[in-house]
Amino acid sequence: MPDLEVAVTPRAGEDRVGPLRNGGLVVRVTRPATDGEANRAVIRLVARALDVPAGAVEIVAGIRARRKRLRLSSIDERELARRLNAIGAD
Repeated sequence: MPDLEVAVTPRAGEDRVGPLRNGGLVVRVTRPATDGEANRAVIRLVARALDVPAGAVEIVAGIRARRKRLRLSSIDERELARRLNAIGAD
């Protein structure tokens, strides 16, 4: 199960995934960082972008921080790298 570092911007103008920057995937969500709204939006958006079920994406570090570590339980590291490359986040 690979981990993925993400840098989250809540209350962004649009939902957006990418690019990779400083070792982490940039994720922008329109939801605010209150009551877990931004975290739920990050999970849904990353799952959609990587074509995995939302249930396969878990925040394992940084639940209250802008830098988070996600664990992806349905793909391996090679497949993760391929999918990140496919969405232009290399």
